[in-house]
Amino acid sequence: MHTSRRSATLIAGALAAVAGVGTVIAQAAPASGVSAPSACRPANHLAKIAPDRAESGHLHFRVTLTAPQGYAECRLVGSPTDVAFAHHGTPLGITTGRYGDQNTIVTFGPGRPVHFDIRVPHQGHGAPADEASFTLGAPRGAIPGTSVAEGRFEVTAGTVIGPVRPGA
Repeated sequence: MHTSRRSATLIAGALAAVAGVGTVIAQAAPASGVSAPSACRPANHLAKIAPDRAESGHLHFRVTLTAPQGYAECRLVGSPTDVAFAHHGTPLGITTGRYGDQNTIVTFGPGRPVHFDIRVPHQGHGAPADEASFTLGAPRGAIPGTSVAEGRFEVTAGTVIGPVRPGA
């Protein structure tokens, strides 16, 4: 019988602990009772690369990020970092720089797409690529994880990445 009381006490304690945690979670959640995951996390957005308008001496490729419904808006700033390019899964080894205003904060989320530019010097001999991986920046630092965008484009030495801007 002593074992039964001890088991009952442990179970009651565990239930009380779970109830207490549930109370804390409910108080921290928004009024809807459910907190949506951030659209800025790599698993929570989609990214596609498409050719953009070329200018004298440069090719431009637009990387557009969209977030499906159900994710929370978030803030991004500056050019993505740790950018790497690949073609059919083979890394290309191109190092990138950054250009443009690195301090403008933009809001990203469902119905609020953002984009950034891959600016490639047009030297007539760029390497074909079909994937870019990168780390997004937030006002308080880098967002954990690596985002991946797919689409046909080309890169070469001297490729630079523009800052994240609002719109598709």
